[in-house]
Amino acid sequence: MARNLLCVFFLLGIAAVWASDVLDLTDDNFETVVPQHSILLVEFFAPWCGHCKKLAPEYESAATRLKGTLSLAKVDCTANSNTCNKYGVSGYPTLKIFRNGEESGSYDGPRSADGIVSTMKKQAGPASVDLRSVAEFEKYIADKEASVVGFFRELYGTAHSEFMKAANSLRENYRFAHTDENELVDKYDSNGEGIVLFRPPRLANKFEDISVAFPADEKITSSKIKKFIQDNIFGICPHMTADNRELIQGKDLLVAYYDVDYDKNAKGSNYWRNRVMMIAKKFLDAGHKLNFAIANRKDFGHEVSEFGLDASTGEIPVVGIKNAKGEKYTMHEEFSRDGKALERFLQDYFDGKLKRYLKSEPIPEDNDGPVKVLVAENFDDIVNDESKDVLIEFYAPWCGHCKNLEPKFKELGEKLAEDPNIVIAKMDATANDVPSPYEVRGFPTLYFSPAGSKQSPKKYEGGREVSDFLSFLKKEATNPPVVKEDEKPKKKKQEL
Repeated sequence: MARNLLCVFFLLGIAAVWASDVLDLTDDNFETVVPQHSILLVEFFAPWCGHCKKLAPEYESAATRLKGTLSLAKVDCTANSNTCNKYGVSGYPTLKIFRNGEESGSYDGPRSADGIVSTMKKQAGPASVDLRSVAEFEKYIADKEASVVGFFRELYGTAHSEFMKAANSLRENYRFAHTDENELVDKYDSNGEGIVLFRPPRLANKFEDISVAFPADEKITSSKIKKFIQDNIFGICPHMTADNRELIQGKDLLVAYYDVDYDKNAKGSNYWRNRVMMIAKKFLDAGHKLNFAIANRKDFGHEVSEFGLDASTGEIPVVGIKNAKGEKYTMHEEFSRDGKALERFLQDYFDGKLKRYLKSEPIPEDNDGPVKVLVAENFDDIVNDESKDVLIEFYAPWCGHCKNLEPKFKELGEKLAEDPNIVIAKMDATANDVPSPYEVRGFPTLYFSPAGSKQSPKKYEGGREVSDFLSFLKKEATNPPVVKEDEKPKKKKQEL
């Protein structure tokens, strides 16, 4: 009896360890479970997807921390295609927000546990917090994130309404609050209606103001509020984190990576940040266009490696620039305490003297197979040959769909091996920089690069059988494809 009880407790312990706080949705229960939640975040995933595997522990942790407040769910699209097709899922992972059973929109927030928790709390709570006292206000703006506060002598007027529109549309990305406390309105806007952006106190510095007021001579509209926030929220040099990286990246951006840690070492974090800002302000004041940020080298280790820099932790910053085209430039000189090394690097960048950095596998010694192997270093020579039509597959080694496509792509290459004008090629997009104007957001991604029009490649959206590719090429190729016919088996002579 005792042994049986021990077994029961052991099994219950195992179940507790493996119990998930993420709801598991299927084609059978999706339509009944989702409407039971006023707000629900759903991840559409595939078990083989590398990005999904990376997200899984963060998603699970967020679900546990949000338990009792709101729920997170997931759908395995390889086993529940009806649901995934209904909601237009074309890449993994795809995250969508549902309100009372209806799709509310895509989740575009951070994919860390902290970021998911923060974003979903903003989704569940009011778009703008009503601050009822000076103490509440002071506590609110002391947060580690920036704050946008509206000061209104009377709530529910036109200006307040426009403020709330902006807050609703930007609630995932920024913190909003409003107040009609006379003491606060008198202090921050004597006109009776105004908006002030407060940067985090820990990022206070001598190069810029800690707060920025919405222009007093401009009419308050939601569109102008959005532009005001986007122009001023981060200042000269923000602290880039997993939560705000999507808002900061995608521009011409210089990042200094080092042991940034505002919880344990705020003084040391600001020491190097101030040196970045000192040099940045010189170039910005001179009219140069570039965005700046600092980031923890360990947290952004993959990104640091993408620049060919040392991703191990270290006190002295390493620096890289990535522009909107995806071109990367690396600072090789050690960051000096007087900032002169950074100044020289920036001057060379703006003077056009820097050679861009390419992450590339070695160029293959033998590249005569039916499918040409592309790496960053040979991409231009093969793909941008103006005399050739090129069909390219961008793949990831771990991608299940890519593995399924491989033999078909090889067969296609074999059928076109005698065509002098068409090249079938593939690139591991996880090991090589993908050049502009190609965009790879999922795997496999296929493009057709036509002869004589290399800056306007066409994304291939057709079927993935050999016959589908051949039909496409017969229609799109500059010259009629030369297709090798299948050899017919020779008939055996009948023996008499």
